[in-house]
Amino acid sequence: MSSLIGLDHVSRTFRQGNRIVKAVDNVSLNINEGEIVCLVGESGCGKTTTGKMIAGLLRPTGGEVLFEGQDIWAMGRDFKRYRQAVQIIHQDPYASLNPVHQVSRILIAPLLRHGLVANQEAAQARLRELLGIVDMTPPEDFVDKYPHQLSGGQRQRVSVARALTVHPRFIVADEAVSMVDVSIRVSLLNMLTRLKDELGVTFLFITHDLALAKYFAWQGRIAVMYLGRLIEVSPTPRLVTDPLHPYSKALLSAVPEADPQITRTKQRVQLRSLDVPSLLNLPPGCNFHPRCPLFAEGLCDKVVPELVDMGAGRYVACHVVAR
Repeated sequence: MSSLIGLDHVSRTFRQGNRIVKAVDNVSLNINEGEIVCLVGESGCGKTTTGKMIAGLLRPTGGEVLFEGQDIWAMGRDFKRYRQAVQIIHQDPYASLNPVHQVSRILIAPLLRHGLVANQEAAQARLRELLGIVDMTPPEDFVDKYPHQLSGGQRQRVSVARALTVHPRFIVADEAVSMVDVSIRVSLLNMLTRLKDELGVTFLFITHDLALAKYFAWQGRIAVMYLGRLIEVSPTPRLVTDPLHPYSKALLSAVPEADPQITRTKQRVQLRSLDVPSLLNLPPGCNFHPRCPLFAEGLCDKVVPELVDMGAGRYVACHVVAR
């Protein structure tokens, strides 16, 4: 498999008053064609910022975002090809769909804008096809509706259909199922999996829920992020059954099990502190060291750990584990 999307020491800062907030710090990651990668971490860790940089919605303040090995911000005329190839499904379908446009207009507009259909008749045919792909059938029941007339799950399916209008090769799904009822999350995840298999779409699936990541990316990889840095990258089965980083272990120990008895007796990782440091006052060395049960004084609080290749496609940023 060839690398489709690459992050090469990417960083992104924001200004808050007269202070600089480092939302993403020196992140490197390659995503291969046809792969599913889940980016997992607590709220505020930089997942969405990373996804927006991959989608070209934010420009990195350091490093390069690569599409087929080429820096997207130095592509010139090829930038349009990249923008069609990489699409994003936003977390909130209430905000990402124009409330005064009907479904038909929402989906036909990009078809006409990019010259993907020859005429209105072809646009209508493609509209019905797209609604069928995302399981909104019969299409005639939905084409004239406004977003407020749809359920949360239906709105998110329209968002997926809109992303598919330009035949993307890569989709950033930013918490794409977190705004819908639990009862329909699995059906949405199954739909996305089917799109990967049938259309060959590559996914970066952003979530705070390791249980969802495990379900959606069992055949792919999970990248764990903490306060703007990647701290572990691993094939999903290996990370779920044998996590390396103490933060990954803490996340997994907090995932509830289907059997309540197992959940009650499950051994939790005991952290040194439950408080997450502020991005305005990050600790020196490893960001996780104030909470880490493996903390080594004089090392973890002094030196920033780099991702180390542990073999078998596993990488970890931990001084103690990588010794």
